[in-house]
Amino acid sequence: MVQEKELISKIVWRLMPFLGVLYLIAYIDRQNVSYAKLEMVGALGMSEYAYGLGASLFFIGYFLFEVPSNLFLTRFGASRWFARIMISWGIVTIALAYTQNATMFYILRFLLGVCEAGFFPGVLYLLTLWFPKDYRGRMVGLFMIFSALANAVGAPVGGMLLDLDGLLGLAGWEWVFLATGVPAVLAGIVTLFYLDDTPEKAKFLTEDEKRWLHDRLARENSGMEEHADNGFKALVNPRVLLMALCYIGFPLAAYGLSYWLPTIVKGFGVSNTTNGFINIIPWVIVALALWVVPAAADRAESKTPYIVIPAFIGAASLALSAIFTNPTLQFGFLCIAAAGIFAGQPVFWSLPSRFLRGAGAAAGIAAINSVGNLGGFIAQNVVPWIRDSTGSTILPMVFLAVCLAVAGVLVIIVGRMMAARQAASD
Repeated sequence: MVQEKELISKIVWRLMPFLGVLYLIAYIDRQNVSYAKLEMVGALGMSEYAYGLGASLFFIGYFLFEVPSNLFLTRFGASRWFARIMISWGIVTIALAYTQNATMFYILRFLLGVCEAGFFPGVLYLLTLWFPKDYRGRMVGLFMIFSALANAVGAPVGGMLLDLDGLLGLAGWEWVFLATGVPAVLAGIVTLFYLDDTPEKAKFLTEDEKRWLHDRLARENSGMEEHADNGFKALVNPRVLLMALCYIGFPLAAYGLSYWLPTIVKGFGVSNTTNGFINIIPWVIVALALWVVPAAADRAESKTPYIVIPAFIGAASLALSAIFTNPTLQFGFLCIAAAGIFAGQPVFWSLPSRFLRGAGAAAGIAAINSVGNLGGFIAQNVVPWIRDSTGSTILPMVFLAVCLAVAGVLVIIVGRMMAARQAASD
């Protein structure tokens, strides 16, 4: 007889550390541009706004290819598609080390978004194939903890790489891209051989375990919308569109904060390496929040409070960081803000799989993430524009606070609409 907890534990240990390491590499790859900026702007003679525009073009490529990428994943399988994603983005990141001018920077950042499109929503979709719905919030939270670890690891690494300036004739910002691109290529090759596409193909599960998991997921998925014939139909699902609108504020606040936090800390008058080590602190707090909040939400019937309350706390903390001028207080509020921005996101991502499955889930999750990640494009254009216009590194935090608060309000509205629809169907 199959023991549920033992089976889930076996799957967790097989999948989550590996997927987490891949996400750690992916997130460091996204974060590298914020550290390269500290020297690259001057080296290429770019303004803060021009650099922000180039950095943000990543999200345009990401937006355009996110949904097609996730549908290709359902066709080719996770191992081959994730390997393609990682190897291609690693090559583009390495190429960024040889950027000669703004135009080349713009093109490569756009291509990076094209190459990486589909990784994060692909993993979210993969989790729906391996875990019953009662475990998905915690699994997404566990997966996203590696993004916090990436920020914690990437912060001192980014600072130390900048301080390699001149080694082997390369600038510090060139080392940042080289050292973060090579691991992606290597991890892509490993993925091709290690990752199982579905439970049915997993050699580490017994036939009884495969059958139990298949039956459990089939019961949970009965009555859901699949759109197996055309996954793009999920894009016009009203609930998908509403969730995409809600989600914009979260990556907007997240990318705005992570993009500018090293710049704010540098304003304290510290070295690049010290800057990196100081930036470990907020991401350790984020990691704790990413475990505690989703675990509590999985045990609760109503998920909305576990998304909304952290968002409002994050918005308030961002606003307070702009009000107080004491550097210690500013940094403290930004640490709390970071936890508030990220803590509710795993709970948010457990919702689409409650009404979509199959190709519909792949397309729907990708659509929500791609539209939401336009918030990153907004953040990396509007935030530097505010910075250039006002000369302040703190006023952009007010803008981020408002956007995050609006996202929280929208989640409340959508939560009530979904609850009403569920009650009507019952």
